[in-house]
Amino acid sequence: MVEPLVVLIVACEIGFWVVLGAGLLARYALKMRRLGAALLVCTPVVDVVLLVATVFDLRSGGEATSAHGLAAIYLGVSVAFGHSMLRWADQRVAHRFAGGPPPTKPPKSGPAKVRHEWREFGKFAVAWAIACVVMLLLMFVVGTPERTQALWGQMSGLTVVGVIWLLGWPVYHSVAEVVNGREKSRQ
Repeated sequence: MVEPLVVLIVACEIGFWVVLGAGLLARYALKMRRLGAALLVCTPVVDVVLLVATVFDLRSGGEATSAHGLAAIYLGVSVAFGHSMLRWADQRVAHRFAGGPPPTKPPKSGPAKVRHEWREFGKFAVAWAIACVVMLLLMFVVGTPERTQALWGQMSGLTVVGVIWLLGWPVYHSVAEVVNGREKSRQ
């Protein structure tokens, strides 16, 4: 059986995209810029709903599960990457339906690529920090270490993802740029 909190997480993700779509529809198709902006500003409300439901679930005596950790991770990712996701969608809709400029693409190489990779990893670091703080707060709310073991596992897993991301992208591209720079200087 699926945990109700997992269903709520899925519903919040769908809600995020519905509110985003409604905001873009109002902004570009209906030419109602203020309504569109108001709807886009409301996307974080979805995160608040999830956070309140998660705290309520734990305060009512539930044991912290991986679903609670997933809710914290969802919140962290939504806060850290939400603005760039909104910008990504807005650029594409503006270009496709309102004659806006083509969407910007991430750089493919060079120092700009390195900066891009570090900036994206920085967003992950913010998401990681928010998720871990939320999980620690949930542990505090529960107050019983035996009922929060799953959250420690979620934090560990998220940290492993961060190390892989760090080494696989920003560090890799930074080293590649240094190596390429040395090869070019020898020629």
